[in-house]
Amino acid sequence: MRNRFRFLTPLVLAALVATSCSGGGGDPADAPAGNYPREQTLYTGGSQWGPPISWNPLSLGNYATGTVGLVYETLFLFEPETGEYLPWLAQSGDWTDDATYELKLRQGVEWSDGEAFTADDVVFTVELGKLETSSYSNLWEWLESVEATDEHTVEFTFSKANYAQWANWLYFNAIVPEHLWADRSEEETVTGANEEPVGTGAYVYETHDQDRQVWKKSDSWWATEALGHEVAPTYIVDIVNTSNEAALGQVLQGGVDLSNNFLPGIAQLVEGGYGVTTYYPEAPYMIAANTAWLVPNTTREPMDDAEFRKALAASVDINEIVDGVYGGIVTPSDPTGLLPAWDQYIDTEVVDEYATPFSSTEAAKLLEDAGYTDGDGDGFVETPDGDPIELSLIVPSGWTDWMEAARVISESAQAAGINVTADFPEFNALVDQRSSGDFDLLINNERQISNTPWTYYDYIFRLPVQESQSTVNFGRYENEDAWDLVDQLDQVPVDDPEAISEVTGKIQQIQLEEMPIIPLWYNGLWSQANESVWTNWPSSETDNHYLPSTWRGYFQLGAILALTELEPVAEEEAE
Repeated sequence: MRNRFRFLTPLVLAALVATSCSGGGGDPADAPAGNYPREQTLYTGGSQWGPPISWNPLSLGNYATGTVGLVYETLFLFEPETGEYLPWLAQSGDWTDDATYELKLRQGVEWSDGEAFTADDVVFTVELGKLETSSYSNLWEWLESVEATDEHTVEFTFSKANYAQWANWLYFNAIVPEHLWADRSEEETVTGANEEPVGTGAYVYETHDQDRQVWKKSDSWWATEALGHEVAPTYIVDIVNTSNEAALGQVLQGGVDLSNNFLPGIAQLVEGGYGVTTYYPEAPYMIAANTAWLVPNTTREPMDDAEFRKALAASVDINEIVDGVYGGIVTPSDPTGLLPAWDQYIDTEVVDEYATPFSSTEAAKLLEDAGYTDGDGDGFVETPDGDPIELSLIVPSGWTDWMEAARVISESAQAAGINVTADFPEFNALVDQRSSGDFDLLINNERQISNTPWTYYDYIFRLPVQESQSTVNFGRYENEDAWDLVDQLDQVPVDDPEAISEVTGKIQQIQLEEMPIIPLWYNGLWSQANESVWTNWPSSETDNHYLPSTWRGYFQLGAILALTELEPVAEEEAE
């Protein structure tokens, strides 16, 4: 039954359409939060898995879909397709020397309550990082001061120029209004609900309900006059997910225009005349958004042995995952794990020399050479000391594609003589195990596509290891040399690809020799659009090449610009 999530038959698809149209699935436009003109309303889904409860742009991972990007904005955008940093709330930004960065802000920008956006707002937002619980408190480990030198100029003075981190901060973190936030407590600032969001963006808060968030187009978005950008939908209604199956029905019947859920059977959806489009017209259909990694807990035996980790990597039948589980809508990862957007930073000579091939024969040889043998004849190897090896691989219950991938990994490891079983705890329980280090193996893909490969290497090698590892280095791998190189990479200007490549090549050699985590496949930016109401969706075949996503962090990667390219379907066409 391994492939039961791989595809849906035309009969099942037809049943889903019939159910949705008959009211069994429910048209999102008929929900109690209000009716909006369909030809002016964009319905989305795929980010929100529970009722909206926060509109706080500083509460990363918890804010209602669109809070950052539609309402609160960043100083720059980063466009992965071109590698460009697009000035946004900032007019420009430059390093004036090795320790000083000067930011010129765009003039004429207002908050949605009519107050002017100024340098004081930027200074205030940056200084919120001094709060211990702030998500960017580490910024102040190398930022010495921030000062508004005039109403539209901000000067930053650093003790160390961490170019990669700073470039990432500039496009990822939203600016908040000082005049509304200055009197808030630390708890209210960092985790408060912020129920009346006031931003500079293209949309303002309209309403919300248990099953949706509604945004309304702002009448005075600065980018329309300054840059000629105008978002097409008057309303955006983001629907709370109940299941991938429900999302599929909503997309098929046109109740959701853009779904960022993982939807099974995408090849049949695209090719079967259902009016569904994806970024690529054929496999893999989706943009590579992140790398799915197999993470071994390097504090536990035998995962503390690099040779064992390489044998485990060699045992994984990645093609069975790509083809059997995903039906070809994902692709195998490069041995370095670097995304296709970072191909220029892959040292092919290092890969050719040090990469471990996927091969059960190679896995068996690596195990034998390292002293792992099957002494009791049960088909599974023991440690060099003769202790049995029984490992558990965890992925969240209900994540059907990962559950199937975990089963493949377990079976291929067992075929190579490594006793691995798959286990599926509830998501919150898994997060607790992951953070505390109470696991053997897990699959993770937390770091998304970004402006620099530094973000990936920070994810793999970050030191020091804390009692709770909540965001990076879940495998608790400790290598001072690798971490020093990551720090060096941080201090390379982001516009110097040769220098970046020089450092990444050294990191890749350590990574491939040590195998602290095992790259598996490139997880797709799940994105399926229905063209019955809106057209000119992002596509590799049109000029609209922006990321078609509502995932948190993606509006800053140019997804906001995708909304300016959308076109309503002509009434006669729609009929």
